[in-house]
Amino acid sequence: MPTDRPQPHFVLVRPQMGENIGGAARAMWNFGLDRMRIVAPRDGWPNPKAVAMASGAGRLLDEAQLAQDLPEALADCTYVFATTARQRELTKPVFSPEGAMKKASELLAQGEKVAVLFGPERAGLENDDIAKANAIITVPVNPEFASLNLAQCVLLSAYEWRRQQDSVPDETFEIGKSDWATGQEVEALVKHYEDRLTEAGYFFPPEKAPGMKTVFRNLWSRMRLTRADVQMLHGVMRQMVRWKNHGPD
Repeated sequence: MPTDRPQPHFVLVRPQMGENIGGAARAMWNFGLDRMRIVAPRDGWPNPKAVAMASGAGRLLDEAQLAQDLPEALADCTYVFATTARQRELTKPVFSPEGAMKKASELLAQGEKVAVLFGPERAGLENDDIAKANAIITVPVNPEFASLNLAQCVLLSAYEWRRQQDSVPDETFEIGKSDWATGQEVEALVKHYEDRLTEAGYFFPPEKAPGMKTVFRNLWSRMRLTRADVQMLHGVMRQMVRWKNHGPD
């Protein structure tokens, strides 16, 4: 479904392959963007190869705005970014994808209309295209192989856009169907192990036993255990003691 949030228009300038247009649409919709503009596509429009590649994002292609040239595509825009991997002899602010999408978010919040330009597959945007932009987006790619596929470049920018809209934690932890073990449950587990290991003569010699137990407890504290983990480890120790006392079945 379309989003009502303000968002940038992604403008594909003279794209050559329908597959890349479809891939770009799919990448946009992966991250909640649905405003595509297409400037003078080489193979005409609509393009069945674009539809096939877009998969579930075909609606973006149905609603894409077609323009004959870049000035037409940018007629209602107030701020334009141009993506390029090559050095240009043009004086403009240069943003990383993250910085550009942060700036775009700020501008859109102020009521401006923002566009991001993506060039054709063969050589990217021409200087005349970039001259129409307010700023440049450059990806820190391998200088020995700087060319990005059109859909890949769209994906990078769309991903950074989404990161600016939603708070994405750097790390999450899935614990399945269990809950985290409480301090009391972990303490009971540690005591279970200490008692059985003491019986087995592990904490030896006696004068070193207190220090060994401290190190042993510290090991447990470095592991975040779930209740399922605690139950399993109790079972492991019980089975080991049972095996020692009765031998293997």
